[in-house]
Amino acid sequence: MKNVDCMTVTEDTLGKLKAGAFLTVKSAKGLNTMTIGWATFGIVWQKPMLMVAVRSSRHTFGIIETAKDFTVTVPDKGMAKELAYCGSKSGRDVDKFAMCRLETVDGSRVATPILKVPGRHYECRIVFKSAMDPALLDKGYDASFYPQKDYHTLYFGEIVACYETA
Repeated sequence: MKNVDCMTVTEDTLGKLKAGAFLTVKSAKGLNTMTIGWATFGIVWQKPMLMVAVRSSRHTFGIIETAKDFTVTVPDKGMAKELAYCGSKSGRDVDKFAMCRLETVDGSRVATPILKVPGRHYECRIVFKSAMDPALLDKGYDASFYPQKDYHTLYFGEIVACYETA
């Protein structure tokens, strides 16, 4: 494990995020991972933040709503099949970890584990969440991204650890 400054690798991470990353969440309601292709990095409240968006229709939503933290694993490469599977199947119906042979490793600073894959890992403590208000959303975005009206909730995670594994 090699610790990295989360803000100096943001541009690289955003480039890799286009191919997908794994958002993993654990709470009393369970453990699940899902594929994400959207995220925001920045400084909020003088802290490094990673914001992820989860639709209320997703299985992960029920878990993250009661979670205190989440992790994001950005794989180096070679995980297109796993990312596609975890982005198209629901943890309600299948065990994604078993189906994709994904192992987890305890997080160093949070309760949610990371995936045991080569890549960059973010451990984040949830400090704020906000359900989207469609009345405040650009109408073009609403039509393009929410035809089924299944809006996201935005979760702001203070990045408490960022590191790379081989």
